[in-house]
Amino acid sequence: MTRKQVQALALAGSVGLLLGALAFEYIGGMAPCALCIWQRWPHVFALLGAGGLLLASPVFALIGALGAATSGGIGVYHTGVERGWWQGPSSCSAGGNLSGLTPEELLAQIMAAPVVRCDDVAWEMLGLSMASWNAIASFAIAGMWLASLRLARG
Repeated sequence: MTRKQVQALALAGSVGLLLGALAFEYIGGMAPCALCIWQRWPHVFALLGAGGLLLASPVFALIGALGAATSGGIGVYHTGVERGWWQGPSSCSAGGNLSGLTPEELLAQIMAAPVVRCDDVAWEMLGLSMASWNAIASFAIAGMWLASLRLARG
C-alpha cells in the first residue's frame, strides 16, 4: 500500500468511528455520557490528518496519530470507569461521599448530574463495551497513521 492509501484508510477509520457513535446516538437512541463525547473530539482532531493526502508533510500523519491515540487513551480510561477499576469524573459517575451535605446541596448535586452515567455500560459486544472497542480501533488507526510515516520514507 502507498502512504496515501494508508492515510486514507486511517482517515476512513476515524470517520467511521464518528459516524458509528452518531448512529448509536441518533438512530439507536443511546444518549452518550460525558466520556463518550470526550472520545469523539480527538477523532475530529485526527481528521486534520487529511491534509496529508494533499501535502506530503509528516506533520499531518502525526496529527492524525495523536488524535486517534488520544481517543484510544480516553477509551481505556472510560473502560476502567465502567469496570470499576478506578473512579471516574464525579460529574458523570455514581458514588462519591455524600455525607455532610445538606438536603439542598444534595438536591443541587442530583439536579446537576448528567442523565447518562459514565460507569454504566450501555452496549457491549463479545464482552467489550463501546468504550473498549473505541480504544482498540483508535489505537489501530493511530498505528496506521504512524505506518504511513514509514511508507513516506521508504
